[in-house]
Amino acid sequence: MTATGENQTPRMSGRGRLYVTLGGVVLAVIVAGGIIERRVHVAHLRNAAQDAAIPRVQVILPQQGPKTRTLDLPGNISAWYQAPIYAQVSGYVQMWYKDIGAQVKAGEILATIDTPGLDAQYAASKANFDVAMARYRLAQITAKRWRALQGTQAVSQQEVDVQAANAEAQQAEVEAARHETSRYAALIGFKQIVAPFDGVVTSRLADVGDYVNAGGGDVSSRGTATELFSVADVHRMRVFVSVPQDYADIISPKLEGDVSVPQYPGRVFKARFLATAKAFNAGTRTVTTELVVDNDKRELWPDSYANVHFVAPGDPDILIVPEGALVFRAQGMQVAVVDADDRIRLRNVTVGTNLGTNVQILAGIGPKDRIVNNPSAGLLEGQKVYLVGATQGYNDAGATASRSADKDDDVRAMPTGDSNAGDTGVRQ
Repeated sequence: MTATGENQTPRMSGRGRLYVTLGGVVLAVIVAGGIIERRVHVAHLRNAAQDAAIPRVQVILPQQGPKTRTLDLPGNISAWYQAPIYAQVSGYVQMWYKDIGAQVKAGEILATIDTPGLDAQYAASKANFDVAMARYRLAQITAKRWRALQGTQAVSQQEVDVQAANAEAQQAEVEAARHETSRYAALIGFKQIVAPFDGVVTSRLADVGDYVNAGGGDVSSRGTATELFSVADVHRMRVFVSVPQDYADIISPKLEGDVSVPQYPGRVFKARFLATAKAFNAGTRTVTTELVVDNDKRELWPDSYANVHFVAPGDPDILIVPEGALVFRAQGMQVAVVDADDRIRLRNVTVGTNLGTNVQILAGIGPKDRIVNNPSAGLLEGQKVYLVGATQGYNDAGATASRSADKDDDVRAMPTGDSNAGDTGVRQ
């Protein structure tokens, strides 16, 4: 049997071969395109990672210090003189004559105390004085008679000396009785409670019939004692202010303050320096400073809360930076400065007075140094950085002036890249 076409491999037509060739070309193009695209993405990610590794910082310029410094502190208003008045004798309140708010003069009677026991003791002391005086007179007469018989056989010298000594002893008894009477007379004077100086009655804790204790005032049901009255001299007022240690240099005899109180909004009372403690409180690091305010119209009251506004001269020659620009490290207080190559230079600085949100820099920076505002703790010496603008509403206020002055440098320092990177915040 002869061989036929059944045992031969069918040959591909020309069109089929063309399709196969085209398919291979398309596949090769797809594979090559994928490889190229992947390499592009890898390069893009590498560039993005390298770009993201460079910190973005906002820079500011040091500013000149203010010509004047202002300081607002809470204060406490006290009377020029204020005295709690206690009873010096025991008894019952017979009558009070001045109520709270009453204007009184020095020596004016505020209340009287009924002291029957003290009255009896005073009467007894006067009777004892009369007895002592009678005995002294008798002793004087007797001693005089014995001295007249001195040198005769009727009396001895010993008896004469005894009578003379007895007369002297009776004289001493008279002096003792006189002092005792004077003591009770002084206590009788304390039956009247009087004002120690011109002023106003700020409290009255005594009422008719209350029992008062000598030296202890009005005795409550629990046995504790309080003052009967309190009188304050308010023609001038003392204002006590605790000044922080950072501002202690403003304290001097020339210091003045504007005092305002809640009950008189918009009103300002002028206060003058009076005294200072010249020692800091270890707990608060403040020094108590005393001012004086004239109060002729009696508008200010004792124990009022006040706000005291101080204005002190500043030093414009000393540069200031925000507190957030400072970095505290093992090397001490530092600031991060961006050099001409946009690299970080950490500089040690000497800090002066804290002005609230800003601090004085006494040494370490110049007026044209670009300082990183709110630097990260991870910034390193010589590290490359990108300069960015301020965040609106967050740190733009402190940087507006400095960025305007340094605008050209900032624009020059900004790296360039493709336009798409700006949408994602990544620079190529």
